[in-house]
Amino acid sequence: MPTILAIETSSELASCALLRGESVLSRVSSGVRTHSQSVLPMIQELLAEAGIALRDCDAIAFGSGPGSFTGVRTACGVAQGLAFGVGLPVVPVVTLDAMALACHQEHGAQEVLTVLDARMGEVYWAQYRFGDYAGPQTLLAPVLSAPAEVQPQGAPLACGNGLSAYAEIYAASPLAGLVAQGHADIMPHAEQIARLAALAFAAGQTVAAADAQPLYLRNKIAYTQAERAAMAAAKAAEGGA
Repeated sequence: MPTILAIETSSELASCALLRGESVLSRVSSGVRTHSQSVLPMIQELLAEAGIALRDCDAIAFGSGPGSFTGVRTACGVAQGLAFGVGLPVVPVVTLDAMALACHQEHGAQEVLTVLDARMGEVYWAQYRFGDYAGPQTLLAPVLSAPAEVQPQGAPLACGNGLSAYAEIYAASPLAGLVAQGHADIMPHAEQIARLAALAFAAGQTVAAADAQPLYLRNKIAYTQAERAAMAAAKAAEGGA
């Protein structure tokens, strides 16, 4: 297997991982405001622990999103800068794919629903299936929607902080049972980013540093105060209808 350095900063949890063969080293830092300051020190620690230099890696991977606008830009920017400096390819990995792999690894789930809190009363979600292949097969591609509009196929195992962020909504919905059995603690992590990136690297699915891009599902990142008030009024009207 290739040697992959992975960066994931799409949520409140920032993580870095170094995959070499079947072994993986990782570091974690919490607190979204410190992501830009914590990533490089974590990378330096990983390389020092492994006894290698950045140029000894085969590729640099990053969690491309969806997730925090600032977070995915941070991971993309760091990956681009490091890769450009030593002439390495970049592997963008969808954060929901990584969550699905974590759920599969930890709980043995063959079908997984990932639900990530997107703020603004919305969630990012997708559904996956695992079979006789190393990575997840996408059944329902990542989308952005209201929590009540999550519509999985069948009865997958659910995971992600979107389950707890909108627990009251789900408790009164047809998804109540599925969400109650879910795992809200599973979040995007660089270890799964690295493992999925190794598969992508082996398949030749890399990009040049200059071509790496975050995955945004929300066309408009920020709303004005008036727009937020209008959105809240619309949702209230829907609830009273």
